[in-house]
Amino acid sequence: MSGNCQARGTKVPPAVSYFHALSLLPCLVGLLTAVVGAGIGGSAVAHFLQQHFGPRVQIDVYEKGTVGGRLATISVNKQHYESGAASFHSLSLHMQDFVKLLGLRHRREVVGRSAIFGGEHFVLEETDWYLLNLFRLWWHYGISFLRLQMWVEEVMEKFMRIYKYQAHGYAFSGVEELLYSLGESAFVNMTQRSVAESLLQVGVTQRFIDDVISAVLRASYGQSAAMPAFAGAMSLAGAQGSLWSVEGGNKLVCSGLLRLTKANVIHATVTSVTLHSTEGKALYQVGYENEAGHGSDFYDIVVIATPLHLDNSSSNLTFEGFSPPIDNIQGSFQPTIVSLVHGYLNSSYFGFPDPKLFPFASILTTDFPSFFCALDNICPVNISANFRRKQPQEAAVWRVQSPKPLFRTQLKTLFRSYYSVQTAEWQAHPLYGSHSTLPRFALHDQLFYLNALEWAASSVEMMAVAAKNVALLAYNRWYQDLDKIDQKDLMHKVKTEL
Repeated sequence: MSGNCQARGTKVPPAVSYFHALSLLPCLVGLLTAVVGAGIGGSAVAHFLQQHFGPRVQIDVYEKGTVGGRLATISVNKQHYESGAASFHSLSLHMQDFVKLLGLRHRREVVGRSAIFGGEHFVLEETDWYLLNLFRLWWHYGISFLRLQMWVEEVMEKFMRIYKYQAHGYAFSGVEELLYSLGESAFVNMTQRSVAESLLQVGVTQRFIDDVISAVLRASYGQSAAMPAFAGAMSLAGAQGSLWSVEGGNKLVCSGLLRLTKANVIHATVTSVTLHSTEGKALYQVGYENEAGHGSDFYDIVVIATPLHLDNSSSNLTFEGFSPPIDNIQGSFQPTIVSLVHGYLNSSYFGFPDPKLFPFASILTTDFPSFFCALDNICPVNISANFRRKQPQEAAVWRVQSPKPLFRTQLKTLFRSYYSVQTAEWQAHPLYGSHSTLPRFALHDQLFYLNALEWAASSVEMMAVAAKNVALLAYNRWYQDLDKIDQKDLMHKVKTEL
């Protein structure tokens, strides 16, 4: 199908089998591709597939819920607020490119101070003065914050190589191969050892890990400093850099990419992927069900852009006809509950009896109290020029992240009173440590698992990186350009290409 196609209009003899006729379809109507999931991974891979294969690719995107996946909003009091991924790091290069490509804008930043709450008192408070913040960090923790910064910068400097490799068309069939190309065995080992162990080794104190590192990881992953160092470094990088979000809602990136790609979005649940082969070429039958009943279609390329783990409803997806068989990932995901509460903060709980004196817009927590991870006074996705953040004594919309749904007594602990509570439950990130090996992107010749990269680190930008990798992997495999797959010493190769 990929280069030895019969000319358009060639008559297929009656004796030719049904599957042989199907094998000619890409020549006649284009390269048929299915993407399962319309979150940022599925939307981005649809865009990148079209970017590489050109107009001949025809893309069906299956989505059982709403476009955007873990990029979503909730309406409170006639305003929309982020209920999924709220912001992106300034070094999220693929996301930055998408925003420019789609003509979207960065949301105006409304600054607010942060603090870390230890259950009885604040262990660290941000001020409006940068030098004073540095002095406080040094006073409490010595040079631990400098050692942390050096460690994170070293990791990020190596990770940023991925953009150069992808610009030159290189792809990786497994997560381990991708990590090894960036940081060799050190990066692979970072998926097996903890954040705490790695930071202690470079001279960061245990107190700094308990007070600061744990709070950041709880807010981003809902997990502790016992999680793997690589995922932890990605999270800590996000906490250090400048953050941004999309005016109108981050989910606009997903819908915009699908619209740009002219992808055919099918609202259905994919139930099976069955392997057929014709003349030595794989053909995949995707089975699905929706309100109209059951159906199926045949594709040349299939990308799974939704988690494949046993405790997810996506695990209903079965793979048939493959040898060896394809199994779901033997691991769990960390549930995160996002509660948007429109009400009056109980500042007394945080040691401020007078709410007018409460200075913080964002509160992170250490391991205590355990019932919530982070609390933010959030702004709507559309910020007008005269918008101002609500004063602490006023009713505001607060975003509470917690590992479990909040009981009424817990809500009463955090809020003096409230008008409404709306929640979103996410299988937000892998529960690191629940899966011993790193999964592969390539499940079969042209069957790919985009979300494999989440098991190294999970973020919106990581899904965009995975999407670009899968699109390149599909392209290089289709045209048998094996020199562009799983190559060693890529830094040297890229330099010589330049």
